[in-house]
Amino acid sequence: MLGASDLERAKVFYDATLGVLGVKPGTHDRVGRLVYVHDGGILMLTKPIDGAPATGANGGTIGFKASTSADADAWHTAGMEHGGTAIEDPPGVRPGGKLYLAYLRDPDGNKLCALYRMPA
Repeated sequence: MLGASDLERAKVFYDATLGVLGVKPGTHDRVGRLVYVHDGGILMLTKPIDGAPATGANGGTIGFKASTSADADAWHTAGMEHGGTAIEDPPGVRPGGKLYLAYLRDPDGNKLCALYRMPA
């Protein structure tokens, strides 16, 4: 569950970024939360219950599995084109591992990552 101050703005961002990873567009549940379901996982976005603005978690990161490095790049590009902000190093292989990572902040400041585990 992530907080979002504007669920329609969040839908534009997440439909674009998750769409390149094969996730169907989000739908609203009976109480108005935005829901994404894919490959056994669920991501939900909601306006904060306390009425305060949504903010990103300090130290928290939500990761999304990418099937290829090209998918991680496409995710990053879609995010930048739909209100996201690039953070960390540019998308690429990280030192010391077989991980290809791409980082963004969504329009509400939530830290996100697309991760591709490269074959050994």
